[in-house]
Amino acid sequence: MSGAVRRPVRRAVRLGLTGVLALGAALLGPVHVPSATAAGTGVVPAPPAKSVVTWAASADRMGDAGADRMGDAGADRSYRLIVRTSVGGTGLRVRVSNAFGDRPLVIGRAYAGIRESGARLRPGSNKKLAFGGSASVTLAPGEIRYSDPLPGRVAAMSDLALSLYVRDAGGPATGHGMALSTSYATSGDHAAEEGEGAYTERPGSWFYLDAVTVEADRGAGAVVTLGDSITDGWQSSTDKNLRWPDFLARRLHASPDSTVKGVANAGISGNQVLADGAAQSALKRLDRDALSLPGVRTVVLFEGVNDIKSHTGVTAAALTAGYREIIDRSHAAGLCVVGATVLPFKGWSEWDPEEEAVRTGVNEWIRTSGEVDAVADFDKVLRSPYDAQRILPTFDGGDHLHPNDKGMQAMADSVALTSLECDRGGASGR
Repeated sequence: MSGAVRRPVRRAVRLGLTGVLALGAALLGPVHVPSATAAGTGVVPAPPAKSVVTWAASADRMGDAGADRMGDAGADRSYRLIVRTSVGGTGLRVRVSNAFGDRPLVIGRAYAGIRESGARLRPGSNKKLAFGGSASVTLAPGEIRYSDPLPGRVAAMSDLALSLYVRDAGGPATGHGMALSTSYATSGDHAAEEGEGAYTERPGSWFYLDAVTVEADRGAGAVVTLGDSITDGWQSSTDKNLRWPDFLARRLHASPDSTVKGVANAGISGNQVLADGAAQSALKRLDRDALSLPGVRTVVLFEGVNDIKSHTGVTAAALTAGYREIIDRSHAAGLCVVGATVLPFKGWSEWDPEEEAVRTGVNEWIRTSGEVDAVADFDKVLRSPYDAQRILPTFDGGDHLHPNDKGMQAMADSVALTSLECDRGGASGR
């Protein structure tokens, strides 16, 4: 990692409305997530005691349930969602979400198993999940719920198959559009089946699921990576878990010294810090997608390129003000923040010298302001030594904005694992 790790320093906290709500989460439990529209409002449940997030994918509006496209959400459908754990542990729980729904969502049955290959499960591994002791659960519009803990242990770096039978759904569906991971879907109730025969559809999205937690070994914590399409993994290889947070998870798993073992990916393609568009802005979704996840100690803040290249006239001062709010709200929740510099993007169709000046100013602020607890200098790692405004060709995914698999690994390898060990002692730490 480039940039020195700084000891956390308490400062006067600049809390807006969303910051006050974030602070309330630590004191009172459920948080009402603010939004300019009805979509995405609702109550984020208090995280289960002793739990650590092992997988996450930020939720967004997926369009109307019951649409004609293969794999879309709808009533009387089963989804076998494939996710990769980071930290292992007992007491697995899933977090199901109707955050963007405008009518009740009924999950008739839910199961968790170990994927063997494709949609086929390891024999005997598919276990029924419960919600408050019941096999089914109804989520009101905007509601998010945790399942009860599942007996048994789940290994780190394993492929879970989470099977949801959606008995009733309609209107806007909630999910994560760009999974870069093949899941499976079918009509009717096939959640309990361990075979793959019924699962003939291959959606590239996750539906109604936004987090998985476990009770990890005592002292284990997690990091959440708050970002856009680069964090979401665009231009990395599909079905190979080669996003930069995936590489980071493997490093943390292999490190005998790190107590941070869980990695939650809170990247959404096209996301901006300040403005809604491709999903809610980072400022609006911070509580739900990052601060509410259990066991999190540190947020890696890696957003800004979409604000800069959107030709809205955003200034470095406006963008860094948004960073400050994210930092202050994270600090108020007891978390540390690693600030990641914005990558170069010359060669992308929207690049121009004025935007480059904003990017340069933002990166200088990240490196020198002292506002973040540590710096991950991704710009320095990936930029070309011959033209610092461009990604080095060996790391370029081809569009001059998104890194390829090698670039993803270089980013993850540059993060100092010690920078993720936060000593602020917040409610999310263990």
